[in-house]
Amino acid sequence: MSGAARRTPLLLGMALLSLGSVALALWTQHALGMEPCPWCILQRILFVLIGAVALLGLLWRGAIGTWLTLLLIVALSLAGVAAALWQHFVAAASDSCNRTLAEKIISGLGLDGSLPEIFQPRASCADAAVKLLGLPYEFWSLGLFVLLGLMALGLAARTR
Repeated sequence: MSGAARRTPLLLGMALLSLGSVALALWTQHALGMEPCPWCILQRILFVLIGAVALLGLLWRGAIGTWLTLLLIVALSLAGVAAALWQHFVAAASDSCNRTLAEKIISGLGLDGSLPEIFQPRASCADAAVKLLGLPYEFWSLGLFVLLGLMALGLAARTR
């Protein structure tokens, strides 16, 4: 199988997983009333970025484009892992998420004001500590970030 033939389905899969996770988060927010905290929103932003980078990687052919795409996906996935772990072990134990790093990033990007239905935090981290199918919500996110990072690393190993 050629490099492009290996690369296309994996990048498309990464984009669909990332953007699909945001769609699922929006559904659980609006249909099930699971309001997001700032760390949840930061993870949404990271998933959107991973999806966008994967889609751009489909368009940017060549070795440099592939490597830059995969490097960015790995970096964003690691940031997502850190955000999910921080949410679970630190922020969920706090009564307030106000003015944390997540809140500053969200406010700095202005997404909470321009797209509030998607990117506006609506709960504290302690209030947002919910479970989905018996697992803390952020662990689902953590697992997906790990999977996306491993997919990018696997693709990088095959394109050397």
